[in-house]
Amino acid sequence: MRALRYYGPQDLRLDYDVHEPDCLPHQVKVRPSFCGICGSDLHAYLSPTAIPFKDTPHPITGETWPVTLGHEFSGDVVQVGSEVRNGLAIGHRVAVQPTICCEKCPPCGQGLTNCCDLFGFVGLTGWGGGLSDYVCVDARYVFKLPDSIPSDIGALVEPLAVAWHAVDQAIITPGDSALVMGAGPIGLAVVQCLKARKAGQIIVVEIAESRKDFARQSGATTVIDPQTEDVVSKCKHLCNGQGPDIALDCAGVAASINAACLAVRKKGLIINVALWEEPVPIEVNNLMFGEKRLSAALSYTTVDFQNVITALEGGLLNVEGMITKTITLDRVVEDGFLALMHEKDKNIKVLVNVRA
Repeated sequence: MRALRYYGPQDLRLDYDVHEPDCLPHQVKVRPSFCGICGSDLHAYLSPTAIPFKDTPHPITGETWPVTLGHEFSGDVVQVGSEVRNGLAIGHRVAVQPTICCEKCPPCGQGLTNCCDLFGFVGLTGWGGGLSDYVCVDARYVFKLPDSIPSDIGALVEPLAVAWHAVDQAIITPGDSALVMGAGPIGLAVVQCLKARKAGQIIVVEIAESRKDFARQSGATTVIDPQTEDVVSKCKHLCNGQGPDIALDCAGVAASINAACLAVRKKGLIINVALWEEPVPIEVNNLMFGEKRLSAALSYTTVDFQNVITALEGGLLNVEGMITKTITLDRVVEDGFLALMHEKDKNIKVLVNVRA
């Protein structure tokens, strides 16, 4: 079968002779239909430490390079393992939660699979991926899509679950004001989730013109360009002189996290959602004076996946506009990775039509 595999930084290859996986009793075999390219994929493409398993096998999958990519995907069930009892059947359209966890560590024992000591992802650290003709996954992490959710939107459930989980950490109540730093795919998904939770003011900070427009379309009440406006003073002006209740940093640059810490109100909450390339200096006194709290959100749980599907089905999330390009499996590097790197302003979510 075909599979797009990672051989190292800037070395992705579409192999045509990869062994088709065998479906184990607890698994379902999925034929991927659409698969998104995300920031984690770009990070892996550019960095030798993003998938650090050239010589050391991943502790759960036992795999080293090359590994098949693709962790944001939907598809059709083509085989069901003998022990699967959750109602999945051949022909069901599904979204896949690509969680890999040990099920033995204390966090897993508490149901915090996203905080597993040996955490990994299907499509990044082994067990195949969505950028292939077939992949076998644990049936517990496979979700049937309602008829109202097309398969391309089904591929967005994974990044939306990241955003839903982040907003969950904020414990939003209707009318709360929120600041979102960065309007990339996750930032825009966060805006959608905030809107679904009936947040009041939703302030987005973004530089790129096209992404400012996407932010407004997604539900931002105000968009601030940090190149021309002072983020902190504008946020305070918009929120009764005190600043927003919550800030979610989806940009991952030092200026954004520090501005977020300054902008939120006293006793406010800052949640880091971004993946950082390197250590960043934070002025801790900006948290201390005002007793502000800095927290973080990582990945998602099965509850987040199901909540996103329910929200999509109920019309609380409208994300069609996030898909800015659909490409083919044989052009993932040229039309996907390089486009996202060099034409950032033009692209939000690039989907791969795996079957085209």
